[in-house]
Amino acid sequence: MTMEVKYLKRPHPTKRDEPELWYANPIVRKAESVTAMTRAATENTSTAPTEMEAALTLWGNYARKRLLAGESVRVGDLGTLRVTFRSKGVESIDDVNANQMVYDVRLKFTPSKEFRESIVNNISFECGGVLEDGVDYSSLNAYRVAKGLAPTTPSGPGSGEDGGGSGSGEDGSFG
Repeated sequence: MTMEVKYLKRPHPTKRDEPELWYANPIVRKAESVTAMTRAATENTSTAPTEMEAALTLWGNYARKRLLAGESVRVGDLGTLRVTFRSKGVESIDDVNANQMVYDVRLKFTPSKEFRESIVNNISFECGGVLEDGVDYSSLNAYRVAKGLAPTTPSGPGSGEDGGGSGSGEDGSFG
């Protein structure tokens, strides 16, 4: 499958004093509603969308209880969900108080190796636009034309228009 990316110019995350570079950022679309998702997921199966929706509701209730009890929770064969947090330090054992020390509570999903590989090894990327100085260009060629640069050919090197390539590159990602 192909995922769209938008090109953004910004400082390197760890080398802020160096000139800005172009980075590819994922274009993440809004998630479908639960009803739309369950209809799509159960299409051409004997499972009714309402059955899947009920199962998700039951799993959510179960997961809340387990996470609040400090347990990790399996998400089928997709991976594991757990609670993480940061903690302020205190100098003396007399000052420890978890409710005052703990902050930035988050839920962390860790994908299973199989699930992660099924995504990472099967994804490719294509240009979904360029964003510079608050102007959102619909494509790399639209940006190049607006800037007075020669347009690229769809299969030209570095065009970013052909959807080719996968995986990772220089990690300046922010998404």
